[in-house]
Amino acid sequence: MKEENFEDVLLSELYDVESRRMTEDLYLQLKTERAEINELKKAINYPDARKHQIVSFIKSGVRILGYCFIPFNLVVSASLLILSEIIGIIEELV
Repeated sequence: MKEENFEDVLLSELYDVESRRMTEDLYLQLKTERAEINELKKAINYPDARKHQIVSFIKSGVRILGYCFIPFNLVVSASLLILSEIIGIIEELV
């Protein structure tokens, strides 16, 4: 009796192709969605807000120092203001 039951169950599972296809399709769909989510997570590169803030404070300090030098030495003042602009470019890259 057991062999016939086992054989019947086995045959019914073998002939039930649609349920296997649905399971495989669902598995492939989930696998693809997970891969897409992982790709999106890797693609997003968030800037470091703390580093950006520090570089911004340095830039502002150099800029204020440059403006303070205007009455005393225009060459030093211009150099500091140019340096602050270079730091501003670096700030955007951080």
